[in-house]
Amino acid sequence: MMVRPRIGFGFDIHRFGDACSGAAVVLGGVRISHTRPVLAHSDGDVLVHALCDALLGSLALGDIGHHFPPSDERWRGVDSRELLRQCVQLISERGFELGNADVTVVCEKPKLLPHVDAMRALLASDCKVAIDAISIKATTNEKLDEIGRGEGIAAHAVAMVFPRPLVSVKN
Repeated sequence: MMVRPRIGFGFDIHRFGDACSGAAVVLGGVRISHTRPVLAHSDGDVLVHALCDALLGSLALGDIGHHFPPSDERWRGVDSRELLRQCVQLISERGFELGNADVTVVCEKPKLLPHVDAMRALLASDCKVAIDAISIKATTNEKLDEIGRGEGIAAHAVAMVFPRPLVSVKN
């Protein structure tokens, strides 16, 4: 039986908390100053959470909540990059590796463009791929709905995984 590439899709959304000094959001592992923090059980990194769901979905392994449930205190405040590394390990154990990922963050603020290269570098390292295999884009919701009113932040992700090449041993 021929094993083929697989595609997964992920989505995550979090509400912002009340404005406070020193607030920040974490996106793609990068801490970005913002007027309001993200309300979440973990660090609330919607970009990484969506990517985790895309990786898990590519191999029909459930979702991030199944593997790292918010009811489990071990995951309270966790760095989402640790969850990503575990998801990469799960697909690796099944003989696959990430080919590429494309992520879009949807928010009115903060502005992400100055941070995209740093995010891509961190995620490429965590996913064990070259930086050109990670695409991160940002868009607004044109002031429409909760995201457009600045009440939250969301991310969509697509990941394509490929079977790892078999290494033959010659005698």
